Amino acid sequence: MKVTIVGCSGSFPGPDSPASCYLVEAEGFRLLLDLGSGSLGALQRHIDLYDVDAICLSHLHADHCLDICGYHVVRTYGPAAPYPRIPVYAPADAPRRLAAAYGMPEEPGLETAFEFRPLSPGRFTVGPFEVTAGLVNHPVEAYGFRVSHGGRTLAYSGDTGECAELVKLADGADLMLCEASFVEGPDLIPGLHMTGRQAAEHAAKAKAGRLVLTHLVPWNDSARVLEEASCGAFGGPIELARSGAVYDLT
Repeated sequence: MKVTIVGCSGSFPGPDSPASCYLVEAEGFRLLLDLGSGSLGALQRHIDLYDVDAICLSHLHADHCLDICGYHVVRTYGPAAPYPRIPVYAPADAPRRLAAAYGMPEEPGLETAFEFRPLSPGRFTVGPFEVTAGLVNHPVEAYGFRVSHGGRTLAYSGDTGECAELVKLADGADLMLCEASFVEGPDLIPGLHMTGRQAAEHAAKAKAGRLVLTHLVPWNDSARVLEEASCGAFGGPIELARSGAVYDLT
C-alpha cells in the first residue's frame, strides 16, 4: 500500500500545499481520501486524472471536498468523455450540497460523473481496500477512516477534536495521518480540532507505528506544532505532513 500526501494544508490552501487530499494505492487501484481546495491541480503531479477509481470524503467543508466540482468538469467534458462514473463515499447530503457549490440543479447534479454512496459508521470494501468509517468529533457530520490492505493499515483522522473513536480507528495502524490544526493555548475550542500534543496522545493510545501531523493551518508555526507533539507521550516517529511526501507501507 502506497500513500501520497497530495495536500495537507488546514482550512485553506497554503503557499506550499493545497488543502486536504491523500492518494492511497494498491494493486493498481487508486483511492482518494478527500479532495479539498486546490488539490485537483497537485494531484496531476502524481497520477493521470482519469485513473482515480474511488473517492472518500470525510466531510463537506470546502477544504476537504470542494475540488470535486472541478473534477466533475474533468470527467464530464474531457477528451474521451463521457467517462465511467466512479463511487464517491460521502455524507448523505453530498449530492445536494456539492451541486449547489457548483451552481447546477440538484438533478442530475454531479451524479452524471459520480455515484454517491452515503457514509455511515462501519466497514466496507473499496477495490482491494477494507475501509472502516467512524464518526469523529467535529461540528458537522464528519468521519475518520481506517484503510487496510495486505496486512498494513493507514488511519486518517479527517477533522476532529479529541475523540475516542479516532483511537479505535487508529488501533495498531502502521501510519496515522492526524490533524493538528491548533497550537496550545488557553482558549482552545472543544470539539473542533486538535493540537500536536493531542494528536500524539491519540497516537500513543492507539499504539500507532508512525504519526504524521496533517491539516496544518498556514498561519501557525509548524515547528511549534511538531514541538508540542513531541510532548504527547508518543514513542514512535513523528513528522509534519508535506505535499508530495510518499509512504510505502510494505
